[in-house]
Amino acid sequence: MRLFTPLVPDPRAPLARANPLAKIGAAVLLMAILFVSGDLVTPSVVLVGLIATLPLTGLAPRVLLARTWPLLLVASSVGILNALFAPEQTGGLVRIGPVAVGATNLVAGLALGLRLLTIAGVGVVAVATTEPTDLADALVQQLRLSPRFAVGVMAALRLLPILADEWQIIRLARRARGVDAGRSPAAAISLFFGELLALLVSSIRRGTRLALAMEARGLGSRPCRGVARPQRFRLADGGLLAAAALLAGGAIGIALASGAFRLVFS
Repeated sequence: MRLFTPLVPDPRAPLARANPLAKIGAAVLLMAILFVSGDLVTPSVVLVGLIATLPLTGLAPRVLLARTWPLLLVASSVGILNALFAPEQTGGLVRIGPVAVGATNLVAGLALGLRLLTIAGVGVVAVATTEPTDLADALVQQLRLSPRFAVGVMAALRLLPILADEWQIIRLARRARGVDAGRSPAAAISLFFGELLALLVSSIRRGTRLALAMEARGLGSRPCRGVARPQRFRLADGGLLAAAALLAGGAIGIALASGAFRLVFS
């Protein structure tokens, strides 16, 4: 499984053709309300809206699910652990097999897991439908950011397939040396974090070499750069931001109308 290999959408899809900054702005807007809301209704509405927009992304739902299932696993685990190991079980007790969980804690755990899943899903859709080169061009042309920063962002996204290949090489090398977890979940987790550490060290070294190479080629030495691929903010891009704002407002409105809305810090 290659977690870091970028998803490739259909370039003819509406969201794939949208301005990168419009997609990032819509994602930030939705993430903002998910970060501050602690109820179950708000992320549910946003998640339903996100699923409804999948046909516009150009991403096959089966491929998207097959590549992002670890996010579902992590979000579910966090929600379950928070419900089971809360300092105090409140509300009516709900028995799940031999375990008794307070109804309030169960709802809070479900809300937390669903928030994490929705935040991750919004980010994945925004990044997966954005071409790194288009994003770098939009950052320079419309946000007036430094080309050094924009090219760095583009290089980081372009390196994701290389990270996937390196992780696969690390796993094969360990298997060739006889390092295997067998059927032990604890050993599998230990090996996973060991592979992740090796990948992190390799990524830092590769990033350092890339930065030195870009400096040697004079990136950012001149303040004036030409524009080869103009990025325009069209009416449809404004509609995308408006749709995100409408979905965010609708989610909060439904939560308020149902009496479930709650701020995280309240």
